Amino acid sequence: MSNLTFIGTENWLGLLSMILITFCFYFSLTFFQYIKLGDERLIKQSKLAAVYCLALALLIPALYSLYISMK
Repeated sequence: MSNLTFIGTENWLGLLSMILITFCFYFSLTFFQYIKLGDERLIKQSKLAAVYCLALALLIPALYSLYISMK
């Protein structure tokens, strides 16, 4: 019966991954904007945010698939 849910865990993780990739793209664009402005603090913050979003977007589905395969 749990397989008949409207939107399963895989779909939620896929949606979360796409949202994180969108945030990564946004923070990458703001990174380039802050480079042009020369604000070092904002450059560092936007770069870290983009890296963290991309890392989470790639790791969450990979870790979930490992979890499912070990189950």
